[in-house]
Amino acid sequence: MVFSSITFLFYFLPVVLAIYYIVPNKFKNIVLLIASFAFYFYGEPKYIWLMIFSIIATYIFGRLIDKYRKTKKAKLFLLLDIFVSVGLLIYFKYANFIINNINLWINNKIDFIYVALPIGISFYTFQMLSYIIDVYREEAKGQKNILKLAMYISLFPQLIAGPIVRYTAIADQLENRNHTIEKFALGVRRFIIGLSKKVLIANVLGELVNIFLASNEMSVLYYWLYAISAMLQIYFDFSGYSDMAIGLGKMFGFDFLENFNYPYISKSITEFWRRWHMSLSGWFRDYVYIPLGGNRTSKIKWIRNILVVWLLTGLWHGADWNFMIWGLYFGILLIIEKLFIGKYLEKIPKIFSHIYVLILVMISFIIFNGENISQILENIGGLVGAGNIPLVSQEGLYYLKSFGVTIIIGCISATPLSKKIVTSDKIKKATNIIEPIFLIGIFLICTSYIIDGSFNPFLYFRF
Repeated sequence: MVFSSITFLFYFLPVVLAIYYIVPNKFKNIVLLIASFAFYFYGEPKYIWLMIFSIIATYIFGRLIDKYRKTKKAKLFLLLDIFVSVGLLIYFKYANFIINNINLWINNKIDFIYVALPIGISFYTFQMLSYIIDVYREEAKGQKNILKLAMYISLFPQLIAGPIVRYTAIADQLENRNHTIEKFALGVRRFIIGLSKKVLIANVLGELVNIFLASNEMSVLYYWLYAISAMLQIYFDFSGYSDMAIGLGKMFGFDFLENFNYPYISKSITEFWRRWHMSLSGWFRDYVYIPLGGNRTSKIKWIRNILVVWLLTGLWHGADWNFMIWGLYFGILLIIEKLFIGKYLEKIPKIFSHIYVLILVMISFIIFNGENISQILENIGGLVGAGNIPLVSQEGLYYLKSFGVTIIIGCISATPLSKKIVTSDKIKKATNIIEPIFLIGIFLICTSYIIDGSFNPFLYFRF
């Protein structure tokens, strides 16, 4: 079940909200837990047992760490929990990738494991790991109520595709949280904005991406349309989902941290990753980079730490070589910036540093979307006319006319420009009156697109 579906918008969510606000406060967590399990069961019925097993294991190990705190047994239970959680993730997500690469080197072929990837396993595994590590570090108290821990891990607004919510960020909210009309209204507003990003921009540009990948008539113009569209699609798809998750959280009284902060206005790749998927980059910083030594070590070890983190970041996104290359690509860029060009990026005119970031990020998403090395190189080369392709083609011009307006809207919406206009003092009063009507109109338009359209996946569901 995706947030941008009729089933969720007009059946699941209204029923859950109605029951949630009818029942007394002491039963609200139970309602959310049941709703979260039902949400996951609808999308992945055969793997709900996997999530339940992981929750029980994490709860038991957390209690044992609490009991034997500051002893060797506590560290043993931490390692056992990490082994179970990461082991399940490796088995379901990476086993066939490992087998395939082993088979390239041996004569006796190993049979593939025929298992489907459980949706959201990367997200809820990282949440469980953050909980158990924080308990071991004494940064969080072990949760004594298994139902509250289960609700934290399975909470449906952020279960499938994040943001990755730290236990320490919402531990108090599991016990007590505020429910106000103002907060609920903010949640509805944020949800509709996210829905419009997903349905009206990401879905539309996703159609162009698919058309390009199935096309044989290429030109430089067409390659650029593909690259820009793919870049905007993944941003609005994922940031739209994060907006909807944050909005849903507010409807149920939770305050989730932001996950995106206009990353395409960055002036360096370092800044880009402070603004893009902030919950993931923060997770790797706190649980991998810093424990490895961070930047408080020798230059060689620091470079090693950067490459390890970004190799793992790439692998987290998918079990394929293009994701590993994508991760290492960013790791190398960050090293180059920190060692050589970072100080120059701060001095040059902003327009050039912005272009620098946009070009490199655009290339990164060509790598991200590539099925193999040859396709990646072909799509990058096409941007500069490699292969003697024409500058313009009839097909490229046709799709420029068909999707040009959406691309322009996407480019503007990826900056804070519209937000600054809406929140300016001169028109703030007018927007307070117009906004509810505007949001209702946007919601109705999104609904009509959902009913009429067939392209409606969430890209990050596969992670």
